[in-house]
Amino acid sequence: MAWHVRAVVLPEDEVRDLWFVGDRVTLSPVPGAVTIADRGFVLPGLVDAHCHIGMRRGGAPIEHVDEARALARVDRDAGVLAIRDAGSPYPYPELDLDPELPRLARAGQHVAPVKRYLRDIGIEVGAEDLVETLAAQARAGNGWVKLVGDWIDRAVGDLAPGWDVGAMATAIEAAHAAGARVAVHTFAEESVAALVRAGVDSVEHGTGLSEGDIAEMARRGTALVPTMINIDTFGVIAAQAEPRFPAYARHMLQLRDRFPAVVGAAHDAGVPIYVGSDAGGGIRHGLAAAEMLMLHDRAGLSTMDVLRAGSWGAREWLGFAGLVEGGLADCVVYERDPRLDLRVLREPGVILLRGNVVRPGHSGAG
Repeated sequence: MAWHVRAVVLPEDEVRDLWFVGDRVTLSPVPGAVTIADRGFVLPGLVDAHCHIGMRRGGAPIEHVDEARALARVDRDAGVLAIRDAGSPYPYPELDLDPELPRLARAGQHVAPVKRYLRDIGIEVGAEDLVETLAAQARAGNGWVKLVGDWIDRAVGDLAPGWDVGAMATAIEAAHAAGARVAVHTFAEESVAALVRAGVDSVEHGTGLSEGDIAEMARRGTALVPTMINIDTFGVIAAQAEPRFPAYARHMLQLRDRFPAVVGAAHDAGVPIYVGSDAGGGIRHGLAAAEMLMLHDRAGLSTMDVLRAGSWGAREWLGFAGLVEGGLADCVVYERDPRLDLRVLREPGVILLRGNVVRPGHSGAG
């Protein structure tokens, strides 16, 4: 079956006709194609570039691949047609080509310091095994690996690097040699400064970024995935930690409070920013649009910059072609213009994924 959409295509801001045959887009008319939308505004789908469909709510690993399928469908039904799973304790390579699920860019399992991370989520290793482990997890994903660059050190009573920064830099080189890009979890100032200069490909969260770090990221083209929804939970984390680790609690609140300005400064400096909700663990799925609203309302990104960060720009970054001749057959049609009100993104209309109609919409002359 071939499908036809006529709508305002963003970011070009042109009314265009798109035809979808199999899993490809064509700009040439296809006889017999069924029109599934004849008005509205079309994007190549939203992207959640920091998501975990291999983790249950609360942080436990899933136990069966069907759980991952169900979580991915929640995101899909919210208009997310591409996901970067930034670390999964459960392997699910069979979902890469699942016709019902968003396109997947996957890291392997988190690589974390010993006894300092979420239980049962990461592969916990000492510095002596870090290079080999990160390279192995690079091969376990389909293009990404996840490094836990810092976490609370209970002996110190505050955030601290996961390993010696020299060991992390060597491991990052090994992951690159294995053909993967490196996403690094980091909250603290010391670790993010070192890891940016060690050549990571994306900074996840990045609450401790300084002006100098931001300038270095812009120079290198290092991406930032802020996960502002996650950072909002720092108040709860701090309240739980305060009785035993008061310095850590204060630090987390300071990082939270400065973060909108950090994200705004990164954007102004030209750092590539992409949308990630950190769904899985403490954040429920289906919140990419909510994250986009936070980037606009709190960090000051324009609606077009937010749309790029959560749609066509993020797809390009992850290697998923957009609504061009020969591109991938993914699109979401919205009744109203999201450039005027990003809340529209919470109301996807027609959804076409991998050439399959997930949600039908208006057709005909209307």
